[in-house]
Amino acid sequence: MARNYKDYYATLGVGRDATEKEIKAAYRRLARKHHPDVNPGDKAAEDMFKEISEAYEVLSDKDKRAKYDQFGQYWEQAGQQPGGGGPGPMWDSFTFDYGGMGDQGNVDFGGGQGFSDFFEMLFGHGARGGQAAGRRGAAPQKGENIEAEMEISLEDAFHGAKRSVTLNGRKLDITIPKSVKDQQKIRLANQGQDGPAGRGDLLIKINIRPHPVYERRGDDLYVEVPVDYIVAALGGEVQVPTLTGRVKMKVPASTSGGRVFRLPGQGMPKPKDSGRGNLFAKVRVTIPENLTDEERAILEQLRKLRQPEAA
Repeated sequence: MARNYKDYYATLGVGRDATEKEIKAAYRRLARKHHPDVNPGDKAAEDMFKEISEAYEVLSDKDKRAKYDQFGQYWEQAGQQPGGGGPGPMWDSFTFDYGGMGDQGNVDFGGGQGFSDFFEMLFGHGARGGQAAGRRGAAPQKGENIEAEMEISLEDAFHGAKRSVTLNGRKLDITIPKSVKDQQKIRLANQGQDGPAGRGDLLIKINIRPHPVYERRGDDLYVEVPVDYIVAALGGEVQVPTLTGRVKMKVPASTSGGRVFRLPGQGMPKPKDSGRGNLFAKVRVTIPENLTDEERAILEQLRKLRQPEAA
């Protein structure tokens, strides 16, 4: 069922000619502002975050964006009927099943096409990087490799995930390990094209979606933490979001905006269960927009104390 029409460009605050980089930057900026971890208990912020995520899901995908630009509110229905220029009802022999973790859904493909061909349609570049059929008289060779891409969330990369692919009754289970990195390839041996000496391999390149709160650098994570100006001046504690829940962080007195604190062991899992990286929390000092009369009077007294009288 198609969603109600929404102006995704307006939601992200970009023009219709915005580049992929501009769309990603707008999403990160807005998602960081409205993410539920940053606004606990704020229903309006949560709803806005969903709107931003929905807009980014469409505009960050070339095919979805092209359909949205052409068909507007009917973009999801485009190509669903015969003659619509897209996958029709005959695409029913292949399912891509997101099982158990992360986003879920089924996408149908096939119609008698080869495994390599459907990946070409699904991912836009079903690269056939394997070995070609052997020359006459040469030793039998394995079938070609198939390359594909899969998008996952940072949470999937942190916890690990399971995905499954079913082809003509043959189910392929894909295990995405903890600590998997962006652009890393997962190899499924003997799951590629058929050949005289057996099947080639299936190579799946992992693409990790940009996260609205965290930036990943290797095994470390970086996050911006709002700190009230009173806490920054006098010292105190703040709650820092991590991928396993919130933790307390001590803020010493006279902490200025931009200061970075390291929280050991709160980053991404390291390969082979060798611990976790660090979380670096950057302080963003916040000032209330609406001061009460009493607060303003106190601050005026403080200003007088810090400004010596003229000689």
